[in-house]
This record gives sequence, structure tokens and C-alpha cells, in this order.
Amino acid sequence: MTNTPRPKPRSGNPPTPPNRRAYGSGDSLPPKPYELISFPDKPPSLRSPAGHQNYLRDRLHGSISLSLKVESPVHVSTGVVVMGSDISSRVPLIKPMVQGTDQHLSIQGSSLKGCIRAVYEAITNSTLAVVTSRYRDKIPTERLPCRDKKKLCPASQVFGALDWQGLVEFSDAKCESNGFTTGFMPSLYRPRPDQRSAYFVRGRVAGRKFYYHAVRAIDPGQRGIPVQQAGKAYTFTTQLSFKNLTKAELGTLLVVLGQDPEYPIVLKVGGGKPIGMGTMTVMVNEIKEVEGIQALRDRYSAYTVAESETLTGNRLQQFMQQMIQSAHQDLIEHSQLKQLTNVLRYPTDREPPAGMY
Repeated sequence: MTNTPRPKPRSGNPPTPPNRRAYGSGDSLPPKPYELISFPDKPPSLRSPAGHQNYLRDRLHGSISLSLKVESPVHVSTGVVVMGSDISSRVPLIKPMVQGTDQHLSIQGSSLKGCIRAVYEAITNSTLAVVTSRYRDKIPTERLPCRDKKKLCPASQVFGALDWQGLVEFSDAKCESNGFTTGFMPSLYRPRPDQRSAYFVRGRVAGRKFYYHAVRAIDPGQRGIPVQQAGKAYTFTTQLSFKNLTKAELGTLLVVLGQDPEYPIVLKVGGGKPIGMGTMTVMVNEIKEVEGIQALRDRYSAYTVAESETLTGNRLQQFMQQMIQSAHQDLIEHSQLKQLTNVLRYPTDREPPAGMY
């Protein structure tokens, strides 16, 4: 008869990534593929938003038609795992994107809005939109989310805040091609700000975190987590509607969309940012712009939109540059814009990092 050894008691702690010990030693790890964009020195200017109750005479109203080209594979997860056979994939289980009955992939408008808002916040003197309770005491007081809809920061006035819907609306972006590719993402670990000193300055959060673009995404072969994704060169189209914006607010939005040649910002969308995924360049196809109460009356007293209201070609470029100039004069924080452009500039020669993430 032999004695069966008792199993050792489990510690109850979750598995740790192999390089966690190195994290605890400070910043001895290789550089991470992100930067923290500092907050402006002065506190945000809080104002009451323009409101939705009427179209103001001195504001801009209209819509922007956009094309988004995939430069590195994009995966915007639905949050569930399905059998591969459900979406005509050979892998047994896969994380899907939103896909219509016509087999075209979609990117949720809310995902685009969040991505664009993050950049808008960083280059204007704005508060954070959301913070977790775990690190709330480490957020500079003036950067806590707006709680009074009559006292909103520049980003909250445009994109919304508690009890305030905002002045811009994003439609889902639909892929022009049907089908998809299947990719494999390596395990991505959660951020560990309490184990990396660069996240804090004198005990307070140092800034907003943005990932660099890379020349390509990491390819782990047939290992990792299978994901449904839009491959390189796929193109999505969508529309962004706006109302009661100032010229500076619309111009800042265009800078975020990469329309300022001096600041070639490109969006980083969806999952897999640390491994080089999610790079999307934006093209503004046309802007349907209405300015002034008489133009609004003309618009809604006719069945068709006048061609003079649709800006394309040279008229579109001239209009956008006028708005961007107003944004630089009245709204944009240039130190933060320069910092962020260094991170989100594209094309790039930066290689994706190897190892753990």
C-alpha cells in the first residue's frame, strides 16, 4: 500500500505573465509600444453646451462622409466566442466581429466615437471621459469626468457627458467587401499601472495612454486566440453627423481625422493595439454643410439637397483648411498635439515589439 501525497494548497492568485517579476523591478523592461500624453498645465475651461433645442445661427450643422482604409488588421470584438462553423471559418472557436446578413463586416459607431473622442480629449484641454474607482484618487482633480451638464469641458460639449448627449453622431462603418480573414492574437495582459512608475508623476496619473502604429502586426502563426478580422486594404465607409458646432470644434474634429497635413494623425481602432493591429487611415469624401438659418429653411423646404451644399474637391479642401485654422487659433493645445502626432504618425518605420504584451 502506498500513501497518496496530498495536493498542495492553491494560493488563489491568478496566473502571472512570465515577465511580471521584471515589471516589479521598475522600468527595466524593453520600451513598451505606447506613450503617455501629458495633460495641459492649466485646468479645463468648463462651459454650458450649445444645446439641441434649435439650430443656432452662428454654428455649423451637417454631415461628413468618410472612408476608412485598413492599414493593419482590424478586430473590433463583439465580446462573445462562437463556433467557427457559424461564420464559415475552419477554426473550432473564434471571436467574431459584427457581420451583416450580406457577409459584410461592420465597425460599431460607438467604437469609432470612443476612438476619436480619446484623441480629441488629448489635444484639447479636456477632462477624462471615464475613470475606474480603483485609481480615482490618483487622477488630478481637474481631470475627473464632468458631472454637471452646465459645466462641460471642450470634449464633453461635443461628444457628450453625464445627462448630455453631445453634438456629433456616428453611424456604423460598413466594409465595402464581403468576407473576412482569420487571424491569431497572442495573449494580451491587462495594464499594470501600479507596477510601472512611468504611469505616475508625484503620485498622480501622468497623462493619457496611446499606442504607436507599426509597419505590420505581429503574426503568431496558428497559435493564440483566433479572431475574425478585416485584413489589410479592406475599406469601410460611414457618416458622421454634427450640429451646433463652432468652426474650431469642427476643425479639431478634422485634425483628429488626419486632415491636417502638418499633423498626419491616423486612427488606432479595436483590439490588438500593442501588437500593431488597428491602424486605419481616413479619407473625407464630402461634407454636406449648412450654415445659417436661411440655408436651413432652404434645405428643409426642398425634396433634394442643393449641390452647392455638398463640398467636394477643391471646395472641400479649402473649407477643411479654414476650419482647421480656426481650431489651431481657438481650441487645440499645441504641446499635446505635437506629442500625440509623434505617436500616431503614419506611415511609420516602427516594428512591433516581440515577446510578452
